[in-house]
Amino acid sequence: MATIKPKVYLLDAMALVYRAHFAMINSRLKNADGLSTGPIFGFANTITKMLDADQPTHIAVVWDTYAPTFRHTLDPNYKAHRPPQPEEITAAIPYIKKMIQAYGIVNLESDGYEADDIIGTLAKQAEISEADVFLVTPDKDYMQLVDDHICMLKPLNNGDGFEIVNREGVKAYFGVEPEWVIDVLALLGDTSDNVPGVPGIGKKGAPTLVLEYGHIEDLVNKAHEIPQKRIKEALLQSAEQVVLSKTLVTIKTDVPEIPNWRSLAWEGPHTEELAEFFKQMGFRTLHQRFAGPIKQTASGTAQGDLFGTSDSKTENKAENKATNLAARISLKDKESKNYVTVLTRSELEDVVHALADKPSICVDTETDLADPIRANLVGVSITDRIDRAWYIPANQPSLTVNDLLSVLKPLLEHPGSTKIAHHYKFDYQIFKRHGVHLQGPVFDTMLAAYLIDSAQTLKMDALSIKYLDYEPIPIDALIGKQAPWKSMDQVPIETISDYAAEDAEVTYRLYACFQALLQQDALASVAQDIEFPLSPVLAEMELIGVKIDAALLTRYGQELLKEITRIETQIYERSGAQFNLNSPAQLGDILFNKLGIPSGKKTSTGKFSTNEEVLTDLSVHHEVPRLVLEYRGLAKLKSTYVDALPELINPETGRVHTSFNQHIAATGRLSSSNPNMQNIPIRSDKGREIRKAFIAESGYQILSADYSQIELRIIASMANDEAMIRAFENDEDIHARTASEIFGLQDLTQVTPDQRRKAKEVNFGIPYGVSAYGLAQRLGIPNLEARDMIQAYFDRFSSIKSYMQETVQFAKEHGYVTTLSGRRRYIPEINSNNPAGRGFAERTAINMPIQGTAADLIKIAMISIHRWSKDSNFKSRMIMQVHDELVFEIHESEREIVPKEIKHRMEHAMDLKVPIKVEMGIASNWLDAH
Repeated sequence: MATIKPKVYLLDAMALVYRAHFAMINSRLKNADGLSTGPIFGFANTITKMLDADQPTHIAVVWDTYAPTFRHTLDPNYKAHRPPQPEEITAAIPYIKKMIQAYGIVNLESDGYEADDIIGTLAKQAEISEADVFLVTPDKDYMQLVDDHICMLKPLNNGDGFEIVNREGVKAYFGVEPEWVIDVLALLGDTSDNVPGVPGIGKKGAPTLVLEYGHIEDLVNKAHEIPQKRIKEALLQSAEQVVLSKTLVTIKTDVPEIPNWRSLAWEGPHTEELAEFFKQMGFRTLHQRFAGPIKQTASGTAQGDLFGTSDSKTENKAENKATNLAARISLKDKESKNYVTVLTRSELEDVVHALADKPSICVDTETDLADPIRANLVGVSITDRIDRAWYIPANQPSLTVNDLLSVLKPLLEHPGSTKIAHHYKFDYQIFKRHGVHLQGPVFDTMLAAYLIDSAQTLKMDALSIKYLDYEPIPIDALIGKQAPWKSMDQVPIETISDYAAEDAEVTYRLYACFQALLQQDALASVAQDIEFPLSPVLAEMELIGVKIDAALLTRYGQELLKEITRIETQIYERSGAQFNLNSPAQLGDILFNKLGIPSGKKTSTGKFSTNEEVLTDLSVHHEVPRLVLEYRGLAKLKSTYVDALPELINPETGRVHTSFNQHIAATGRLSSSNPNMQNIPIRSDKGREIRKAFIAESGYQILSADYSQIELRIIASMANDEAMIRAFENDEDIHARTASEIFGLQDLTQVTPDQRRKAKEVNFGIPYGVSAYGLAQRLGIPNLEARDMIQAYFDRFSSIKSYMQETVQFAKEHGYVTTLSGRRRYIPEINSNNPAGRGFAERTAINMPIQGTAADLIKIAMISIHRWSKDSNFKSRMIMQVHDELVFEIHESEREIVPKEIKHRMEHAMDLKVPIKVEMGIASNWLDAH
């Protein structure tokens, strides 16, 4: 009998714990005892997926200890600057170790050594015995251990499986074989461990030097031979330190007094122990997995398995789709559910009577289309509590749509009860188009989930799985490409009923869960005062839409086509050849081979890049790249807006109805789609012409109300910077004031246009964490001049610098930042070991409170204006929100009253330490209103 080759799995515990912590940080999972269980759950998922993928014969989880190591003796600064361990991790570690034991896996640690060293020693032991060794870690330092029988299993960022890193993988990552990785690491250093590298030597330069001159010791000895003066001097100055750095990054492979790898044999998990542990943690799915055989009820339905993931799945494979669906629904545990299909008017009246005095009602609509402007009502599901719901199908012989709506109308329009929905705006619009006006306080579970964690998936099914550990019937089991039916109006009532009722009940469960989480994270006021009441405001705006002058766009399209054709002819004449201008490959061949223009970047496929950045750089060398940029800009303008906007005009309303999205941008900013109003051009003359096509209805005019320099006003207020506050209080030109400060001028009249232009870039760049290099690129100036400008800015506006530093520090300590209204954004990468990722996170931490506060400000203004307009019964209406601008149709009879009130409410929506200023204009079209 052939012997089984040993497979040894060695897990880097702390690296995986930190990864699990930051992956789950936004979920704020807790068990019944109040323990934060995110790191535990994340680690459990990783180890479960690993064990499912490939059963190891030997396995250990290896830990760092808190005792100093030999590296601290060599260099007291080693890891000296690491932030304190998050409390959630400290609390979770004992439980993770207990879980590992329940898996039947050995926990290993040794004072004086790091987990890397223990793993390195075990890996080399096992390799000598020709075992296959798998290092389970995201840490690149382990690549130095990779060999013919040793590879890394690197967890994928999306949490779905592992990437195998073998010798070829190491070479692809570092540019050298594993034997040279230590030398490359020494040159690069490691900021997270406070291991200094050699200044000026990066990821590309380090492997090149190592391959040419050898190991660090040889490289230092040959430094005087290096022709590049900067690198030579850097190496000579860092010679002693880089040798020490190599020692610090080298993983030991001879740690004494650790168990032999053969003692790590794995015989499988202790299932009862694991089941009890997961029950204690509140991990329902993992608990069920290890709780033993599933008991069968008298009817054969599996208890504890919501959808019968037993042998019935296999039996159903050969059946048709409709039968599969019916079987799946029948396997639901209905004993704890009370889902009722309402088929008559009298039954519906009984339901309404039962719900008449309830403080909160959850409602959900089923429709034949996903577009609320055109969709027809298929049915309504409703509930007021967990474990019961009603589904009322429309268009029945005994209950028509009109009957359904007339009976439900008093209940849905009652202003005293909270209306709960998942994507409330959609249901509001469906009911409004059918004559029912949803009223009362709003609770939108989709928006609540967005506030709790803007990065998570907001679909109801995904949230149910994540927060309720419950998998609802998916919509694609009913409709879609692989489903039995194509739209909801085709699904039989007996099939759609449980699906629809479950939607309402699950939404109610999420409501109960999210209420607590919003309170816990101090987000209840953001939800109740901003996001929830904004939803019906946006719903009304979308239903109103905006009028488009299609004839104007047609004429303008013809003008653009002539201009595009003229430029195209010029390009062929300058190139000396005709080719497909829309083919990057053919364009690259013309530019770099035929015309011989100095080549720029190449794509991952090895072809010449012809993107906008490359063409912009090449425009200084030849006219063709400039013409191509002009051609592309006009072609995009024509296709994206001039040709597309008329196609979006609704034939029933004669207007374009965009969708305003309040759940996409992590900053809280609104976005829009179909069409994207935020991207309607404004900077170029030709682009601005598009706005001329946005016109007022007869009897109305377009009013544009735009916040002036709102982000600068917000940062001045948040940072409490006296110089900037004084400039805004005096209504000065803030860019001229900044120029006078950073260029040392006595008077604003001395500021030149060029100085103002530079100061403007500084003003708008600083909140985004612009570097000296970035500012130099924007302004076309030397890096040194840009650096001096930034330094002068911080010298004169020192409070801004303090705000930025304090905000980043807060984010590092708490994992999130907030707006003035309390909106949060979690930034798990803020403590990343990756410098690029950490730098981006720090810039995000600085900017989000500013952008987010601007978003909150305009949302508050929209809610205030909408309520006032409705209460006053005005004909004027809000029709668009674009960046910091609100656009209205003002009725001619209200021109003296409404604009003044809009301006007042926008300027007093939020209290800042500086005046808020709104600029307004009125005209027959959007362009002229600016």
